[in-house]
Amino acid sequence: MASSMKSSLIVFFTCSLFLQVTYAVDKTEVKCESLPNGDCAFAISSTGKRCVLEKATTPKDDLIISEYECKTSEVMVENMKEHIETDECIESCGLNRNFFGISSDDLLEPQFVSKLCAPACYQECPNIVDLYFNLAAGEGAYLPDLCYKNKKLQSSGAAEDGVDAPAPSPSFF
Repeated sequence: MASSMKSSLIVFFTCSLFLQVTYAVDKTEVKCESLPNGDCAFAISSTGKRCVLEKATTPKDDLIISEYECKTSEVMVENMKEHIETDECIESCGLNRNFFGISSDDLLEPQFVSKLCAPACYQECPNIVDLYFNLAAGEGAYLPDLCYKNKKLQSSGAAEDGVDAPAPSPSFF
């Protein structure tokens, strides 16, 4: 009888532990649509898709109301899920939490590229570097090459003067 009671207790505690772990895992799920706007930009959902802050307009009476919503994009991230970017990385990489959509336009700004390529960002913020690496590739560029060219421009003073700086080209997604 005592061994039967022990077995029952072991099964009960094992099931309880399993349920607690399952509940804890479920609570950490990142759904873009559930994130506050301040955590949306640069977040990655539990499905591995990037979250984007988008402007939504809705007609109300005779006015059009604009609100910002966190949405799940179709952009997949390999090897990373359930990630909300840290304030340290946002600051180190020269970004802000009110970033809307996903665009490569920032790669045309030498000051942004300097921050992105600085060790505090490039070596410590893999999510942001991965995003801009892929955005650069989509434009036919290689991020390490952009970093190298930007460093050369900075050291020659061309980035500050605008001399020999490449002209921006339009890019649309």
